[in-house]
Formats: sequence, C-alpha cells, structure tokens
Amino acid sequence: MTKIGIIKEGKVPIDRRVPLTPIQAKQIKDNFDVNLVVQTSDIRCFSDDDYRNAGLQIVDSINDCDIILGVKEVPVDTLTPNKTHFFFSHTIKKQDYNRDLLRSILDKNIRLIDWETLTNENGNRIIAFGRWAGIVGAYNGLWTYGKRYNLFSIKRAHECFDYEDLKNELKKINLPNIKIALTGGGRVTKGAMEVLLGTGITQVTPHEFITQRFDEPVFTQLNSRDYNKRKDGSEFHRNEFYANPELYEGDFLKYAKVTDLLIACAFWDPSAPVLFHREDIIRDDFDIRIIADITCDIEGSIPSTKKPSTIDDPIYDYNPSDDQVEQALTDEGNITVMAVDNLPCELPRDASESFGNEFVNNVIPHLLGKDEMGIIAGATIASEGKLTEKYSYLQDYVDGK
Repeated sequence: MTKIGIIKEGKVPIDRRVPLTPIQAKQIKDNFDVNLVVQTSDIRCFSDDDYRNAGLQIVDSINDCDIILGVKEVPVDTLTPNKTHFFFSHTIKKQDYNRDLLRSILDKNIRLIDWETLTNENGNRIIAFGRWAGIVGAYNGLWTYGKRYNLFSIKRAHECFDYEDLKNELKKINLPNIKIALTGGGRVTKGAMEVLLGTGITQVTPHEFITQRFDEPVFTQLNSRDYNKRKDGSEFHRNEFYANPELYEGDFLKYAKVTDLLIACAFWDPSAPVLFHREDIIRDDFDIRIIADITCDIEGSIPSTKKPSTIDDPIYDYNPSDDQVEQALTDEGNITVMAVDNLPCELPRDASESFGNEFVNNVIPHLLGKDEMGIIAGATIASEGKLTEKYSYLQDYVDGK
C-alpha cells in the first residue's frame, strides 16, 4: 500500500498553507488504496487536531512515506532520500538560490515532482495558487492606496480569517475617481478582477480608459496586444509575440499617462519588452504613483520592483530620480511599491482548499493510476539521481556553469 505524508513546512519565513485540508486528506484516504499521515506541525492554518478529528494519523516523522507532499521548498537537511517529493522547487528558471537544493535532490536519489510543472495536454497548469495571488495582490493594492492618501482603513489580508472576512473589508473602501490598470489575462488576473469588481469598481475598455474621464473609480484589463506592438508597425499576433517577443516593443506609456494604480499580473519573459523604463517614470506625464506588482519580477519589466517585500512589511517607496528604494510613504515624488512574493499565504485556508481540490481532481487520478497522459511524467524534474530528459537543460545550472 502506498504511504503518503504531508510534511511540516520548513521554509523561513513560515508558510501556513497545506497541500491538502483535513477533509481532502480523508477523502483521498477513503477513496484510494493508500495510507495518508500528517507530520505534526504548530504552524499550519489547520491544526493537528483538525486532521486528527478527520481520522488522520499525526506522526513525528514521514521518512517511511513513499510520497511526501509539501508546498514550499523543503530545506536540504529535511529531504528524505529515495522518496518522491512534491513541492514548488523554484529551480526550472535556474534560480541561483536553489541550485544546492536541486543538487541535493539528485544526490539523494529523490524523485522530484514540481507543482508548477503539472500541466495538461495543452500545456495549461492543472494546479496553482494563482487566483489567490491575484485576490490578495489586488486587495493589497487597494490597501496601499488607502494608506498612502489616508482615505480609509481596512484590515490587512492576513488579519482576515478567510475570504468572506476579506470581502466584508471591501465594503469599507471608498475610492475617488481613480483609474486602475490591470495587466494579464490568466488566473492571477482573474483573481484580481474578482476583488475590483467585488469592491464595486467599474470595468471599462482600454480605449475608454485612455480617452475618457469618469466621475467614479474604474479599471481596465490589458492583454499583451494592448501594450505591445510590432517594431515594423504591422499587426500584432499573439502566438508570434510569445514565440518571438524580440520582434515587438512596449507600448504601455499611453496607459501610464492616465493610470493612478497599476496592478501587474502578467507573466513576463525576459526576452519580451519591459512595461516601462526608469527614465519614463521621471517624465511629467507619468501618472502612476502606486504599483502592486503581483508578478514580483525583480529588476524585470517594472524598474521600481527592486526587491520583494514581505507580509510583515508589505510596501516600500521607489525614488526614480536616484533609482533606489526608500522607506514607504516618505515622499510624494516616489512610487509606492507592493511586491509581496508569497501573497497566497495571507489567505492560507482558502488558498489551501482551492489548491487541494485541484490536487484531488486533476492530479491524484494520474498519480495513483497509470498516468496514461503523462501528466506525472511530464512534471518529474529528477528521478533515479538524474534530471529527466525534459529538464536536462538544467544540467549546466546544477554544474554551476
């Protein structure tokens, strides 16, 4: 019988999310031929007693489990050799800070399956926290606006018990007739739109956004075609843009001239155009003063995102004249940046429940079945002490080259 264990999260700062709620863990245990145990933890959003009451066994060690489920990177010294680990490894983009983690996974003969690489036949992710990053990121953007201009006071997202509690806070928001630009079109963007629409903010088209004045707060959702254009002036083609972004240049400044709050949700490829440059920010017609950068690409498409912020210290100021970070809310000439890089952690119960449902419905049948569609195989980064063929491009990263 396959034995599955839910690991105690060991990354610092702590992450209170879980891959499976107590009810979901019981569901898997009852419906599949598996034994499922939970490593004791005092930091989870669901307590040991919550799992115990659902009929799950609480254990000190999960080293005898065949499959070990976690959320964030597992510290090197708590990796279990010769087992299957599920977690977000943050290695597939050759992130320097996790090179030693991947080396240890190979040295310890671990089969690593990364949540981020679990996709269907169309290449779309089948499990993610993206919606919750969008929800919390947009909420934090509105919180930042209220904080900067002393307009209203609402609880921080992590102070809310759950999403329903957060929705009650949205009722306290009273915005002037500002314009909010939202980039992207995926899960993160949809989550952010939930919050903006839930706050009663009216959505307008990109054309209306830049050509009309409104007597109420409005937002627009911008896709790649709205703020990128072909260098030769010919028609935009989405598939070509993603395949050959070097053929395109940015066209975002027409929005920056009328935007008060930017909520950045769009995935950015380093070979694609940036949204804007530092030199653009110091122009007289650049109106953006608050940026909620949910993507949190450091030194990426948004030059003011110089570092990630944290849940405890969520905002900082960017001084465009000197290109440096300053204390938050210190100068009206600065841009206030919200760049928390672990946003779903602020609503851990809801985020975990949503994630667990996708695991039960979209992953478990393949993991505990025959994997005829190659869902698990395609997400396996390492196995038997080697990188799998699909991820062999990481070998020079592992070798330190």
